[in-house]
Amino acid sequence: MNKLFLSVFPVILLAFTVSGCNSTSGNEGSNLAGDEKSSAKIEFLTKETFKQKVWDYEKNQQTWVYEGKLPAIIDFYADWCRPCRMVAPILDELAEDYKGKVVIYKINTQVEKELAAIFKIQSIPSFLYIPVQGQPQMDKGLKDKAAFEKIIAEVLLKNN
Repeated sequence: MNKLFLSVFPVILLAFTVSGCNSTSGNEGSNLAGDEKSSAKIEFLTKETFKQKVWDYEKNQQTWVYEGKLPAIIDFYADWCRPCRMVAPILDELAEDYKGKVVIYKINTQVEKELAAIFKIQSIPSFLYIPVQGQPQMDKGLKDKAAFEKIIAEVLLKNN
């Protein structure tokens, strides 16, 4: 199923890459899911909540059908990843700044390995930008707030 999805699903890599973590193991640093400030504004997705709120890839194997009503950003991260921890407060600010306009989700790649595999996550942080209409776009690497705001304006809110 993953191969079918990947051959049909057009994912565009944006040219905003700065840096990221390529390792897929380790356990240093704090638990992002336990951060009360972050969890109050940003939702952490599991496979099941991803299928309900973003895309039911088991039901719609050959086509992208976005389940959400607002554009979204999904942050693929791991607790041990330093750039992931550095981008977390920026995403918290964006969640507040764009409340009611853009939804921000997080997926822990160490826990949700199937989701990480479907999107071929090899470097973190990686981001999936999902407009309400059209195809989502993948991006990776640490970014500042201005870079995210540019992507939000040009990709997510362009036609809204």
